[in-house]
Amino acid sequence: MITFVRLFPGLLALAIVLPPLPAAAQQRDRLVDGVAAVVNSNVITYGQVRELLMFRQRSLAEMYQGEELRKEMKKSQDAALKDLIDRQLILDYFNTEGFKIPSYVVEDRVNTIIREEFGGDRQAFVRTLRAQGFTIGRFRDIERDKIIVQAMRQKAVRSDFIISPDKVDAYYRKNIKQYSTGAEIKLSMIVLRPEFDGSDNPVEAKRTMAKEIRDKLAGGADFAGMAQMYSDDSTADFGGDWGWIDDNTLTGSLNTTAFAMAPGKLSDVIQIGDTFYIMKVDAKKPAVVQPLSEVREEITKKLIEEERIRMQDRWIDTLREKAYVKIY
Repeated sequence: MITFVRLFPGLLALAIVLPPLPAAAQQRDRLVDGVAAVVNSNVITYGQVRELLMFRQRSLAEMYQGEELRKEMKKSQDAALKDLIDRQLILDYFNTEGFKIPSYVVEDRVNTIIREEFGGDRQAFVRTLRAQGFTIGRFRDIERDKIIVQAMRQKAVRSDFIISPDKVDAYYRKNIKQYSTGAEIKLSMIVLRPEFDGSDNPVEAKRTMAKEIRDKLAGGADFAGMAQMYSDDSTADFGGDWGWIDDNTLTGSLNTTAFAMAPGKLSDVIQIGDTFYIMKVDAKKPAVVQPLSEVREEITKKLIEEERIRMQDRWIDTLREKAYVKIY
């Protein structure tokens, strides 16, 4: 427990050591920077925004390209700037209200990081900070701000609210799909595609083949063996085995037919475009819905967390209304 002057309660949190920027990027950020926002008398720079975005934008670059990447980058930048503004509003409130944080609290945090992240090697910790362009003083300031922000956020949330059973019930009904497992079938399938090799009617030839295969299967031929011999599908080597599938795997008439079939039954020959299909359902699993009694605690925790976030957001909105905030 962290005790502030005026009996302000706090909360310890995990510390994050920021990764280093490449030397060229550090030099660029020193040369090209600017004011992203002003909160009361405090300036937030684009360099601070970039620092906060370091991990996030690397992952975005791996997921998106072109215009979509540009939009996602802009979205993440806006979110990072909002986060920095919210932090500064909280820090200003902390200082305005006259709260204090004992220096030993920050030092305990730093020592915990050195012990847990660097095996107690203080020199290795200092070398890492220097490689990242941090001084030990700046690192202490960053950790101090983290402690304050998290503690103030917690202070803003009442601890006596409860989630009513009716609210849990309503959430469960509205989001029933989250707690449901749809019906599944274990499917085997033979797929026959015509070979356009100059023959007179390749589609008709493949249709005839499909009917012959269907007749052999109905007469007791081994489905897996026939699939290995004739199927043009990628599952041919596995005897046409598609494994367990849900109703989002196949499309259109294939899906409708497959899920209407009884286990052990063969489908007729199904033609879609120029391709022919023969299916066999080996087994079925019915849809399963988790009862509310099994997920009530999970839903309650989720709703409590959502309410905490709403209360924190409302509190920060009141800080914003009383502050000077200018975004450039």
